[in-house]
Amino acid sequence: MESKLELLKKVYHIINESSAVSGRTVSDVKLIAVSKKKSAENIEELRRCGVRDFGENYVQEFLEKYEKLKDLDINWHFVGTLQRNKVKYIIDKVCMIHTVDSIKLAKEISKEAVKKNIHKIKVLLQVNVGREPQKGGVLPEEIFDAYNEISIMEKVEICGLMSIPPFLSSEELRPYHRDLSRLYLDVINKCNADPSVFKELSMGMSEDFDTAIEEGATIIRLGTILFGARG
Repeated sequence: MESKLELLKKVYHIINESSAVSGRTVSDVKLIAVSKKKSAENIEELRRCGVRDFGENYVQEFLEKYEKLKDLDINWHFVGTLQRNKVKYIIDKVCMIHTVDSIKLAKEISKEAVKKNIHKIKVLLQVNVGREPQKGGVLPEEIFDAYNEISIMEKVEICGLMSIPPFLSSEELRPYHRDLSRLYLDVINKCNADPSVFKELSMGMSEDFDTAIEEGATIIRLGTILFGARG
């Protein structure tokens, strides 16, 4: 059976090749291991291989793993749908919330950050690039108003955009990644977003991270390719 270290080498080889297509290097792309439904032991194994950033989707599951693994040097990211009444449980435990899909959620994040005396919470604005009614996210044409309103909130720092595109092949997803990259540039130009802060594009998962990187992804969220299929 292939070791996790050998697997990671192959993944980083793809990241390197894909980064070169967009004129970047492997160091320009952050890999987040999405560990939902995987055990603390699975996470420990990848951590020993050098992976530091892990993404969780469910609050209760995350809290259990956080307690078990609190002695490890892990950067936790929340990458799942986040209900407003659960913000208070994770806000002081994650380095970034990727799925801010509404102004109401951003307000709750800022309010809880004030309560816990947190300087700033790094967030990404989730964009519904496929306009899928079953998925959360701000519609592309609404992103400018959302950015303008959220960016003035006291405790929220918008670091970029993220998307969960339709379930399609890697190449079929290229236009969606390209659209998000263009929208990212439009936010900088139309909203005067500071590119030294607003610098992340979280797009690309196990099936399509190569094309996502080629189209400008700075963060990729890999689960299946690192951990295997979820039960």
